[in-house]
Amino acid sequence: MNLESWLSHCEQLHPQTIDMGLDRIRQVADRMALKFDCPVITVAGTNGKGSTCAMLESVWRHAGYQTGLYTSPHLVHFEERCRLNGQPAAADLMVTHFAKVEAARAEVSLSYFEFTSLALFSLLASAHLDVVILEVGLGGRLDAVNIIDPDCAVITSIDLDHQALLGDTREAIGFEKAGIMRAQRPVVVCDPSPPESVLSHAKSLDADVWRVGVDVQFTGDAQQWTWKGRGRTYSGLAYPALRGANQLLNAAGVLAVLEAMRPSLPVTAQAIRLGLSLVEWVGRFQILPGQPAIVLDVAHNPHAASALAHNLDAMGFYPRTHAVMGAMMDKDLPGMFKRLMPLVDHWYFCDLPTPRAASAAQLEAFWQTQQPLATATSSQSASPSEALALAMSRADPTDRILVFGSFFTVGGVLQVGIPGRLTANQQT
Repeated sequence: MNLESWLSHCEQLHPQTIDMGLDRIRQVADRMALKFDCPVITVAGTNGKGSTCAMLESVWRHAGYQTGLYTSPHLVHFEERCRLNGQPAAADLMVTHFAKVEAARAEVSLSYFEFTSLALFSLLASAHLDVVILEVGLGGRLDAVNIIDPDCAVITSIDLDHQALLGDTREAIGFEKAGIMRAQRPVVVCDPSPPESVLSHAKSLDADVWRVGVDVQFTGDAQQWTWKGRGRTYSGLAYPALRGANQLLNAAGVLAVLEAMRPSLPVTAQAIRLGLSLVEWVGRFQILPGQPAIVLDVAHNPHAASALAHNLDAMGFYPRTHAVMGAMMDKDLPGMFKRLMPLVDHWYFCDLPTPRAASAAQLEAFWQTQQPLATATSSQSASPSEALALAMSRADPTDRILVFGSFFTVGGVLQVGIPGRLTANQQT
């Protein structure tokens, strides 16, 4: 079976797309004798997880370490979910580990996420790496990633998302995220105002807590920034290559992880400077060169939409903003619209290829109930690429076009490409 066949097989095994709990996946992992022989970093949070993972990977790679990275979901190709030394793992290599999971699971039913996660964990564990970085998919305590004991846990921002599964308060969601912590091991808390549930759980485990804003301080001006931690200071740092004001907070947390892991993974100041200045992560406030300006951002909840609105404001003046939007029906659509409607002149709603998605017609109908700008217009398209093509045909060279709302929205554009700007399947 090739990778496509295995993925199709995984989609048909389990009756639920999302089935929280670790009993089944842990049973199969035990049968596989799954074990990492290198330090593992686990990253949870509402937003900022992927960027944090990318910066950690980049710094450690520039320090000369062999790195592994697991993230989800992917934008275009499944292989994006597992990177070895900065490159997606080969599909042929993955197939071997899918077969190992199938042989070990026997009668155990695994969801698509559980099965694929086990296969990629197996691949990473066998790759003779120096460090592995794992991004939590959903929550933390009951996420498949949590079967792996991390040497350091990272909790990025905490806000409302996936309330039906994680709870409808920041305290409840924080408790779920805190589940990735381990007793007497480092945990970096990047959220400047973390829920008490996070801090109390860390205290109960006697975890070594590094709080950004308390144990870690950072300041910056128009040209550079400074980080201060426990007995160490980095001055004159260039801003991370990833765009957006929120990335400095993520970078401050990254440096805290590097300091916490220094005994086993020492890095030089030069590696930090290079790693942050050269990091790449597709679809996170990614601005494509050319006219009109095109911004790709996977923002899919109000917290991320707020950061996106702030970053759009910082771009400067554009006569008009066109927004291509596709989103899941179970997301907080009012919260997302509230933050971005004042900035958008023309909306291009699109269908997405998943049953969870709101249709373009549903998005447009809901938008109309939110009291949009009197001059704002809207349209419907069958796909993100069709919506973007329509937006480009109507935009002036001095305008800007925003593509946001879901990994499926940004991925749909990347998969098809943009004539003269971005080739199909181009990842940077």
